[in-house]
Amino acid sequence: MDTKTLIAQESGVRVDSFIAERFPEITRSAAVRLIEQGHVTLNGNPIRKNHRVTEGESFSVTFPPIMETELVAEDIPLEVAFEDEHLIVVNKPRGMVVHPAPGHNGGTLVNALMSHCGDSLSGIGGSARPGIVHRIDKMTSGLIIAAKNDAAHLSLSAQLQSRSLSRIYEAVTIGRLREESGTIDAPIGRHRTDRKKMAVTPQGRHAVTHYEVLANYDRNAHVRCRLETGRTHQIRIHMAHIGHPLLGDFVYGPKKSVPALDGQCLHARELKFIHPASGQQVELSSALPEYFAEVLKRL
Repeated sequence: MDTKTLIAQESGVRVDSFIAERFPEITRSAAVRLIEQGHVTLNGNPIRKNHRVTEGESFSVTFPPIMETELVAEDIPLEVAFEDEHLIVVNKPRGMVVHPAPGHNGGTLVNALMSHCGDSLSGIGGSARPGIVHRIDKMTSGLIIAAKNDAAHLSLSAQLQSRSLSRIYEAVTIGRLREESGTIDAPIGRHRTDRKKMAVTPQGRHAVTHYEVLANYDRNAHVRCRLETGRTHQIRIHMAHIGHPLLGDFVYGPKKSVPALDGQCLHARELKFIHPASGQQVELSSALPEYFAEVLKRL
């Protein structure tokens, strides 16, 4: 069993919605099932799904284990940007899911890491996500870190929380941006009607994205985005929020076919963090992949 502790930072929200917002990989209905099965407790006692949280309450959420047959090592080639005995940074191709989930039991980055790293992956992320410190979307390419031991995982997670781990993305938006740079400060939470989507909502979690325009074209812009926080789909939602969804993003933008794209034009370009063991700063960058370069060429 994988158990997580959640401390409420707000009051009045139903506990099933609260859990679904904190764990974006599960739906509200899945959160309800966890509650009904007694996997969510408050002070050691099961709760009802219509319980409304109070600020400061501490909940324990236990996830049933994934069957061993669902998580196996797979010999999938990886483009390694950095690796030592403490961590590995991979340049993830677009189309690869980070960890197993319903509908994606194989072919994920975790399956590949299990083959590449063997038993040298931290267990803090749980049995379904060994080594995974942070995630990027299936159709987003670029740099992602995995930890090889718990000490490294804790250090990197702390850097994420303190916002000292720098993550910079490049994207192509729909429409030219008037301002050369800006900051989007808008809370993100689960969409009110479509539980598979996230949205800017007053009840959401604090989210900040800084952006700058690298080039404006006739109907598009090439932008660099720096995450101050790391909410699910943050850049995609924030850019759509200011009227410039990402090119190829059929979830938060127009549902139109785009040549050379079957998903958002978004690449995790740079990572900067303090090495958990040496204390030295590590700076990594990834070249724009072929699909991204082709889009820029056409623009």
